[in-house]
Amino acid sequence: MITKNEIPVLEYDDTSLEVIAPDHDFEDTKLPEKCLFTFLGDVVDEYAKAHNANVAREFITVSHNVNIYILHEDQEDICLVQSTIGAPAATSLMDTLVSCGCRKVIAVGSCGVLADLPENAFLVPTRALRDEGTSYHYLPASRYIELDKEPIAAIEDTFKRHNLPFTPCTTWTTDGFFRETKDMVSYRLEEGCQVVEMECAALAACCRKRGASFGQFLFTADSLSNVHEYDARDFGKDSHEKALLLGLDILRNF
Repeated sequence: MITKNEIPVLEYDDTSLEVIAPDHDFEDTKLPEKCLFTFLGDVVDEYAKAHNANVAREFITVSHNVNIYILHEDQEDICLVQSTIGAPAATSLMDTLVSCGCRKVIAVGSCGVLADLPENAFLVPTRALRDEGTSYHYLPASRYIELDKEPIAAIEDTFKRHNLPFTPCTTWTTDGFFRETKDMVSYRLEEGCQVVEMECAALAACCRKRGASFGQFLFTADSLSNVHEYDARDFGKDSHEKALLLGLDILRNF
């Protein structure tokens, strides 16, 4: 049944099947239960090569092909991917991975800060503000999506085990990178969002729709905390390798 609305993005179909299934062209692909879904750049391919990961499949798009790696760990295999950015592209990839067997997903990437936070600090989102379009095709409309408690606990336990400080947070997921206006940044901060990124709400909605557990941790990159002067800083590059290793450690104990 379609819930109709004057605003198209608020319309939701909760019953009929998709015309194109997420495992289209992947019907014979079986992936590990655990998946590290990253936005970390070249360190992912470098790590996969250094640890003899095999490429299970390529996720092919017109602009960019994504290697779907399988890391062969002592106890179990782990799926590892470096995602394209932005909610629609990342969620298409996520939907395919879940349809092929990934059921415990940890995502990791950078975020912009709205509050006064240093670069390369770690945060664990407990909910995401749904200011993007993709999540509304996976779940009925709501202002926030609450993230799953079990993966949040696994992430926080790993940080505690490594004696690494972290901050639970509410994240603002938006499609409009260049429409993070000065007044909107102030408004989001006032309603409790400490950071901003482009995928969390959509990825969480996709996993919930498809029956997978999803958690994410973030590291701080650029700063919007001074709305009068943007500070790109070094975009969190010093955290890429550390975040990759942390993500794998979280999955080993999840």
